[in-house]
Amino acid sequence: MDINWGTLAGVFAVSLGITAVVVVMFSLGLAAWARAGHGEPASHTSRARHQKAAKATAVLCFASCLAVAAYGIALIVTG
Repeated sequence: MDINWGTLAGVFAVSLGITAVVVVMFSLGLAAWARAGHGEPASHTSRARHQKAAKATAVLCFASCLAVAAYGIALIVTG
């Protein structure tokens, strides 16, 4: 039994990179969610616009993390 070390290193590098991207996206989602104010009404319109943009950014970040996780699970289940 031979191990193809180049392929093993490639799989390791890709998995490490994807893990780092998911962690960063989740962290950015948490930061944007905190900036959104958790649904508290804003006193003026410019602040409300920033809260909506922050909430949309948070949802996009969380959705991308969910998509990566779902794709990984689909790869494992379908084998």
